[in-house]
Amino acid sequence: MAAGLALALCASLLSACGSGSDDSKKNESAKGTATITAYDTEPQSPLVPGDTNETGGGKPIGLLFSQLVRFEPNGKAVNEVAESIKPDATLQKYTIKLKDGWKFSDGTPVTAKSFTRAWSYTANAKDAQKGTSYLTTIKGYKDLQDPTKLKGDEQLSGLSVLDDKTFTVDLEHPDATFPIKIGCSAFSPLPDAFFKDPKGFGQHPVGNGPYKFASWDHDASIKLVKNPYYHGGRTVKNAGVTFKVYTSDQAAYSDVQGGQLDVMEIVPAADSKSFKTDPQVTAYNKPGSRLSMLGLTSRLPHFVARTEEGTLRRQAVSMAIDRKNIINKILYGTATPAREFTSPLVPGYSPDLPGNDVLNYNPKKAKELWAKAEAISKDTDPLVITYNSDSGLKPVYDAIANSIKNTIGLEVKTNPMPTFKEYRSAVEARKVVGATRYDWTPEYPSPEAYLFQHFDTRTAHGAGANDTDYINPDFDVYMDKAYAAKSTAEANKIYQESQAIILKDLPVVPLYYNNAHGVADKAIKGFGMDWSNNIIYENLTK
Repeated sequence: MAAGLALALCASLLSACGSGSDDSKKNESAKGTATITAYDTEPQSPLVPGDTNETGGGKPIGLLFSQLVRFEPNGKAVNEVAESIKPDATLQKYTIKLKDGWKFSDGTPVTAKSFTRAWSYTANAKDAQKGTSYLTTIKGYKDLQDPTKLKGDEQLSGLSVLDDKTFTVDLEHPDATFPIKIGCSAFSPLPDAFFKDPKGFGQHPVGNGPYKFASWDHDASIKLVKNPYYHGGRTVKNAGVTFKVYTSDQAAYSDVQGGQLDVMEIVPAADSKSFKTDPQVTAYNKPGSRLSMLGLTSRLPHFVARTEEGTLRRQAVSMAIDRKNIINKILYGTATPAREFTSPLVPGYSPDLPGNDVLNYNPKKAKELWAKAEAISKDTDPLVITYNSDSGLKPVYDAIANSIKNTIGLEVKTNPMPTFKEYRSAVEARKVVGATRYDWTPEYPSPEAYLFQHFDTRTAHGAGANDTDYINPDFDVYMDKAYAAKSTAEANKIYQESQAIILKDLPVVPLYYNNAHGVADKAIKGFGMDWSNNIIYENLTK
């Protein structure tokens, strides 16, 4: 993302979105013709659902595309494009029937083939999509993982189209999360237009969601308008959403205060203390599902994952971080200390897992563990924490660095990168070796969305969200057992058991659960956030 935002452009965008006399604003609100302006960062990648795994692109993707199921604000899964999703007795074969009347925003029909071709494209290693790991349990996935033997148009053998409205999915083994996992954006359908020009499509996407794409002025704005072809269960109460791109969340907050931005789903750390009583904004602050972690790359010298020295140092660092102090003094109660690797809003969460004492602030134990590691091999290198400075989290990472340094004597430096796009690109290119900002908001309410997607071998080395490239075959066995479970309850128990391994290895250090918190212009009505910390944009009016 370019390192700046033209204020004049922002002002012109706001004007184009209907600022004017009070009377005209009232008329817009009454007719649902007002356009909402919302905070965003420049997407890292083109707007293709299977290739988007960060919030800059994830917010517009979430409005442009609808999947077989959608999630109510409380996380309950309900059918969206799907009329029915029926498993057979083995739970390895699903027959999916689509509802009538669904079209893409270009007027072409959404068919069974729209799903099977899209899923196969996302799964195909030749196409190098970031969301590929979500499709690992579909039969034929393994056959599409050697790009040197593929053209890019090969199809998943486990997908069969019966007619325009019906297709079947054969899985490698039972997958208890499959019926809700398909609400993830990686399972979006794609129109024929995508396959004719994938590169061009990413700059001008055509979806089947409640909004349709209007324009993308890179590093400035992404404009969406209400989709007249939308056929789902989300009632759109406004004319559109314009995402304004910022490189500073502090600047965005100031714009909300000044009436130049309608909503944002984060609050700068500097405003965490005052935003709830700020008379210039409407505040929102409730428990959320986003987990903030400190990533530690598996190849980091002296911290190499699953070695004796590396494990001792990782545990020492975790116990050297005073989470409660950071939450109370810097985040002012807008977060809760992490107790495991999922979140309290997800089924199967437990704050009492064996081994989670490693997440307690324990200076004495941290020093003991660090001394044991030093006895194995002296570490004279500083630990460098890399994060994106446009996140407004400098006070948090400075506090983490100081807490570690003051507790175990390790020199810790911070390395802020200007934008989220630059930061994510560096992480994905494996140019960052050290500690990293590692935040995650799940797309569906399951422990699998946290555990498999970040710590399974099949999601490492660019195949998914396992950015630290953590590999432990013992952990993978638990993931396979959870997939094979006959019920969600049984799977959740296995997911709990699996965490004993990563609470020891600490591929990442869980820090805290972020509240769903944000602010809106005082003129905005219907401001609220869902189970996954996202603003419910379709409800907004002004």
